[in-house]
Amino acid sequence: MNLIKHCIDQCWDVLQQVSDPEIPVLSVLDLGMIRGVELNQHDEIIVRLTPTYSGCPATDLLKDEITQALTAHGLTPVKVVVDLSEAWTTDWMSEAGKTKLQQYGIAPPKGDSHSCGTHVALTDGIQCPHCQSQHTKLLSEFSSTACKALYKCQDCLEPFDYFKCI
Repeated sequence: MNLIKHCIDQCWDVLQQVSDPEIPVLSVLDLGMIRGVELNQHDEIIVRLTPTYSGCPATDLLKDEITQALTAHGLTPVKVVVDLSEAWTTDWMSEAGKTKLQQYGIAPPKGDSHSCGTHVALTDGIQCPHCQSQHTKLLSEFSSTACKALYKCQDCLEPFDYFKCI
């Protein structure tokens, strides 16, 4: 196996273990925040990170955690580059990540970002992650963060967050 490919594959394996600080059941790979891993001409590992939004207060923390995780596995030197050339979208979330969200009690995004537009028209009927009922009601367009809306299930009566399609 090519040594460079092996190194890059190891990096991807380690990155699967780096959790999102807000939703710890999701990795940075589940969220699609890692846009690339490469080895430059100086044998430095370059990780391109696109935070879920450009002003994310956890960006520095994520950079540190990525560097620490790779370093702990002997993958050095590491440079994490914040890449804002393309805005993060829920389209980049993995299907496994969406399943983990639902199991965690957060309804995953419904639809593709290109069909959502710049303002998502939220409606009742988002599937409850607790009982899978679609008999749900929008309580607030914003929940604990701007990327989530607050819903309540009319069947099991549980409130839940919906990760908006962005």
